[in-house]
Amino acid sequence: MSIPSAIKSTPIHGRQQLIDYLAAGEKPREAWRIGTEHEKFGFRTDDLRAPAFEGERGIRALLEGIAARYGWEIAREGDTPVALIRDKANITLEPAGQLELSGAPLETIHQTCCEVNNHLEEVRSIADGMGLGFLGMGFQPKWRRDEMPWMPKGRYKIMREYMPKVGSLGLDMMTRTCTVQVNLDFESESDMARKFRTSLALQPIATALFADSPFTEGKPNGYLSYRSQVWTDTDPDRTGMLDFVFEDSFGYERYVDYVLKVPMYFSYQDGRYIDLAGQDFERFMAGTLDVLPGKQATMKDWADHLTTAFPEVRLKQYLEMRGADGGPWNRLCALPALWVGLLYDDDALRAAWDLVKDFSREERHALRDGVPKYGLKLPFRRGTVRDLARETLRIAAHGLKRRGRLNRHGADESIFLAPLIDIVDANETPAERKLALFHGEWHGNIDPVFKEFAY
Repeated sequence: MSIPSAIKSTPIHGRQQLIDYLAAGEKPREAWRIGTEHEKFGFRTDDLRAPAFEGERGIRALLEGIAARYGWEIAREGDTPVALIRDKANITLEPAGQLELSGAPLETIHQTCCEVNNHLEEVRSIADGMGLGFLGMGFQPKWRRDEMPWMPKGRYKIMREYMPKVGSLGLDMMTRTCTVQVNLDFESESDMARKFRTSLALQPIATALFADSPFTEGKPNGYLSYRSQVWTDTDPDRTGMLDFVFEDSFGYERYVDYVLKVPMYFSYQDGRYIDLAGQDFERFMAGTLDVLPGKQATMKDWADHLTTAFPEVRLKQYLEMRGADGGPWNRLCALPALWVGLLYDDDALRAAWDLVKDFSREERHALRDGVPKYGLKLPFRRGTVRDLARETLRIAAHGLKRRGRLNRHGADESIFLAPLIDIVDANETPAERKLALFHGEWHGNIDPVFKEFAY
């Protein structure tokens, strides 16, 4: 989740401004970039508990240590440090202190991998001295929801109070999940629509490939991606597969109509969050909210409101791929490789759309609903999701090879798909590998995951 946007506070006078805001994200192909985000669970190495915000071993001290040593600027909410900023990248806090790198927009996945590696080294250099570690998985494997800390951010207080009113797992989403996602550009409305449809239909394939959340409170939970399952009971007003994306008329205007119907969380004004949970954004545009009488929404409010919709693919001034569990370093590079290979090459985008264009609405939902539990082994038509994943990776690899972005050793970006190819070849998700360890050499004890899979 992002820090308050720096959009100029221009009053909103009509829907066209909202449409134009999305359209302003269009970029020529040579300006397309790759923005990778990943979240990770912090833990104290002695007792494995999530660190609180305050204290010698707390998240505040970690942020301040990283900033002091590596030249990050501290962003504050009042006097409270809540994020770090450097070179178009951010380090932000999720509700229970999960640390997120929101990477800079970069030209190649080689650069993305360098960025991720540098970030993890910086974090580790400070965390080691504090007795802290970090784990990449989709769901907190050991601790109960009431054992997780809460970070002192205004928007999280509002969401914390609102979430139980609209779903039973929203607080789990906030405190016990981690993801990796990639943000990608488009050059026109039609290009955006093609990429949105294709990536939305294929999002369950990414969920299967990255499934890595099989434990809850120290025991198997019956799912391979419980993080993905959590989203099915978080808030139906702002989650899901967005069937309207597959209609011929889909474009910026239709997405604006969708987001306008998403209930609000807040407005950030004068350095503080105003609780508007459940309020209507169109009434805010008209200046008729009882909570803020006479106060009209601005374009900054619109930019912030866009961040409070959580579909499987999200449109802002770029497209966000949101279907993957968090994981280890090599899979953090594999996710942008997958989607760049599929969406940034014309032939690959056509082939990917050909793969999914005849999926019915029922089939798309069956994939979304079944993959969290069954992963690659979910039956689909005359085969399984594994077959779809293998073909998806083949298309992505060809797309990356045609891009021809080479590292100093002459290797193209398709090298970053290797962990996913291994998963498909073995027909075993990361979650299933951890379950085998849990039932085998870990002897039913979840604690070794914090040592064996820490960054």
